[in-house]
Amino acid sequence: MYIIKVYCAKCQTLLYKYQKESLGFLIKCYKDRIQEDHTNGDLKCPKCGESFARDAMYHRKPANKIIRGKVYVRR
Repeated sequence: MYIIKVYCAKCQTLLYKYQKESLGFLIKCYKDRIQEDHTNGDLKCPKCGESFARDAMYHRKPANKIIRGKVYVRR
């Protein structure tokens, strides 16, 4: 596992620090693995207001389903 930083693709604002388990694209963020949440919890960028994810359930765990193209990731 490693920590990644998730940024808004529109205004480059830091949204999350997330504990990612495997390599590959970011498709969903399990809520219990979010280390730092810089949003207001409404799944919108705090600076520009762009929606970047939707609420979802995966394997009976609450998660945020990332909308493709709305975020980018750095390690």
